[in-house]
Amino acid sequence: MPTNIALDAIRTRRGLKWGLPAMLLAAPYLLGVYYCVTVIEDGGPGWLNLVVLLFCWNALKFLVIGPISVILIVRIRIREAFAGRGALRQREALKSAESATAGTVEGRNHGGKDLALTTRLTGH
Repeated sequence: MPTNIALDAIRTRRGLKWGLPAMLLAAPYLLGVYYCVTVIEDGGPGWLNLVVLLFCWNALKFLVIGPISVILIVRIRIREAFAGRGALRQREALKSAESATAGTVEGRNHGGKDLALTTRLTGH
């Protein structure tokens, strides 16, 4: 159904921001319910009861997605904030480890060739 396609799009990371505005889509469904119930009470066909049920179900789906999308987006943003802090700590640890490493030590080996050794932690 088209409502399920819309709800699937809202449940994505990019679509979560549309959860609260999507609640407004329940209004046309509720208006359709009102119209169909009025027609049924005035002697309309009985199969309109199924349409009323379908409209009510779709309206409820759109009404429920609003609060759910808010909860999901808050949960995702909290996770992203913690991940960002972890990445910042890793970068700071990497910088401090790089500053602790020494440069190069040059010397001669037994064959008379220049020897360049990179030392990491000892600085020798």
